[in-house]
Amino acid sequence: MGAYIVRRLLLIIPTLFGIMLINFTLTQFVPGGPIEQILARLEGGGDVSETISGGGGDIEVDTLDSDSGYIGGRGLPKEFIEELEREFGFDKPAWKRFVDMMWNYMRFDFGESYFRSVSVVDLVIEKMPVSITLGLWSTLIAYAISIPLGIHKAVRDGSNFDTWTSGLIIVAYAIPGFLFAILLLVLFAGGSYYQIFPLRGLTSDNFETLSFFGKIADYMWHIALPVIASSIAGFATLTLLTKNSFLDEIRKQYVITAKAKGLSESKVLYGHVFRNAMLIVIAGFPSLFIGIFFGSSLIIETIFSLDGLGRLGFEAAVARDYPVIFGTLFAFGLVGLLVGILSDLMYVFVDPRIDFEKREA
Repeated sequence: MGAYIVRRLLLIIPTLFGIMLINFTLTQFVPGGPIEQILARLEGGGDVSETISGGGGDIEVDTLDSDSGYIGGRGLPKEFIEELEREFGFDKPAWKRFVDMMWNYMRFDFGESYFRSVSVVDLVIEKMPVSITLGLWSTLIAYAISIPLGIHKAVRDGSNFDTWTSGLIIVAYAIPGFLFAILLLVLFAGGSYYQIFPLRGLTSDNFETLSFFGKIADYMWHIALPVIASSIAGFATLTLLTKNSFLDEIRKQYVITAKAKGLSESKVLYGHVFRNAMLIVIAGFPSLFIGIFFGSSLIIETIFSLDGLGRLGFEAAVARDYPVIFGTLFAFGLVGLLVGILSDLMYVFVDPRIDFEKREA
């Protein structure tokens, strides 16, 4: 198993390099880069008196709202544009920028945001609580409900219970998460009916003054609706996956043999079937959590006024904030590849009979 893990770790390097190269190449053909974004903002009018911070220093733009008139109306000086290009490194050829970027990323130096004057790492850490909340609790709730329900549906396959719950699951899967989120707001957050849950944020304004248990209650009170809205689709998928996995195992010969020996239904189900049937479900936990964690729903975050990684990624893409885009892509891509290895280890942990080295041989 050790040789297999080493090979998988070594494969991370070319895989991650390919991911970054493809995405970097694609951005070279996308119009409206960071420089164009700034120029459009300056030449488009308005009061744009701000500091644009890059990697090498600060460029003060403080002459735009003056008595002499807006400078964008007369055209921006060529020297100013060239200074912007030097500030952001766009005076270098694309291949040189890519090599410098990858060298910095290998040292886990992700730079600063073009437009926020904050390091990419600090930005991600700032948005992390929202994504952890949605990812962790949505995954735990989905597993806590889906596994018992899926097992019960498999045992009672074809019954009225199985039919009715399958109908409810299909409806839950068909409802878009954002639509369900709006429905929850309307019903339970003061939209038209009940004011039970808050409209926004992870905590109340007086969170710091609350007791320990008061903080826990306040936190749970705030996350209830967004977590339910974000877990509805995953719950449906996981329930059907659990049911089908158990059905496949229940129909195998070793189950028939165990029942013929006089073992009780529960002994057969939880002593023999459970371990084999739950292999694919349990082993997929890391991937499911990371998928929800890094794939934070922009719409869910927007509806509930949560500032997480979903909104950060969207704003970075719109503003062409390349350090945020590529820095998070590198970090999340690396984590995703490591989680793939962790999922394989989970398979071995759940069922030691699995040997990936022999399969590759």
